[in-house]
Amino acid sequence: MQERDNDNFSFINEKIKEKPLNKRRLLLHVGYIAGVAAVFGVVASLVFAFFQPKFSQMLYPEQEPVVTIPKDDIVDTEATEQVNTEATEQQEPEVPALPEPREFEIADFQNLQNELYAVGREANRFVVTVTGVKSDTDWFNNAYESKGQASGIIIADNGQELLILTERKVISGAQEIFVTFINDVTVEASMKKYDGNTGIAVLSVSHEEVDEETMNAIAVAELGNSLVTPQGMIAIAVGSPLGTTYSILTGSITSTTNSISTVDMNYTVFTTDIVGSSKGSGVLINASGQVIGLVMQDYSSDGDQNTLTAISISELKTLIEMLSNNQDIPYIGLELTTVTNDIANEYDIPKGAYIKEVKMDSPAMAAGLQKGDVITKMGGEAIYTVDSYESKLLELKPDERVKIVVERQGTSGYKEITCTVDVSVLQ
Repeated sequence: MQERDNDNFSFINEKIKEKPLNKRRLLLHVGYIAGVAAVFGVVASLVFAFFQPKFSQMLYPEQEPVVTIPKDDIVDTEATEQVNTEATEQQEPEVPALPEPREFEIADFQNLQNELYAVGREANRFVVTVTGVKSDTDWFNNAYESKGQASGIIIADNGQELLILTERKVISGAQEIFVTFINDVTVEASMKKYDGNTGIAVLSVSHEEVDEETMNAIAVAELGNSLVTPQGMIAIAVGSPLGTTYSILTGSITSTTNSISTVDMNYTVFTTDIVGSSKGSGVLINASGQVIGLVMQDYSSDGDQNTLTAISISELKTLIEMLSNNQDIPYIGLELTTVTNDIANEYDIPKGAYIKEVKMDSPAMAAGLQKGDVITKMGGEAIYTVDSYESKLLELKPDERVKIVVERQGTSGYKEITCTVDVSVLQ
């Protein structure tokens, strides 16, 4: 009986053998896991590469390089002469050796001209040709391209891009903008900012677009102090003063007292005896190669169409700096003149900035400012001249509100009125 029971449950005592290892299946399994891991790694790498710059920008935002252009002051000649006089009195006078007199020959004039042209050729390194390409259709609906050209100058290199100053009218409405350097290399440029008042614009050319050979061939212009430019000073016109790029003309400054009144700004205009094209562009430089004026024939008088005129570069430096840093130029819409002491005493007008004209549909008109008002305060600061008005205006931001206090003439004399102006941008 016991033997039968043992026979019935004998399978319990059987030894169960392990299933033999299937090496092929194991290799496939390992390969599958490795493949999934590789795909996961590639996907993770791509996701990291895509989002890492964004996260870095969010956590550590990269600041754009700032362009700074030093501003100029008029040299106090009286103080300088006094210092020189005191220094001279403390030293024993020295009799300078006079050069032996000699006749000035034609060769000397030629040598002087050669030196001036050498300065101009060196300045051509910072001159570029700006081309704006526009696409349009004719009456028969045929597509065509038109091109506008003018010269420009390289005004800054912020380490990431070259900044180029030119006239906006050439590239207004252009679908493509190109810049050609002194070595005939042409690259694409983009608009940075422009000033709707003066018509100047700043373009940007990325460093990635400019090869090493071109970087070695070009130069950045040095903006000089034009506030101390005297009448009769030698001037050299470079750019395209004759309408031809890289042409060089020499002459002298014939007048430094002319000025123009534009919207919200007044500028000094230099006239020259340099005969150029009515469509000429470029800059005036001094004998040291420094830029002293921006040639803009639109501001020349009717009788000066054949001679070059230029706006004093020192008075444009603040605008150029703002445009280079991608900032809009604030706009109110007034043409002004300064009420001097003599005018104030003779005509019994309060001192300040006299409004000659209020532009149509301007923020000034919307705020109620009128022709004949005299601005005495702006943003809580006293305004005595057009210069102080301009300085305060350039401190403002578009869409900012500013209170302007004016003296307005009535039947019983001048009365103080406060207007609130919404600062805008002139397109």
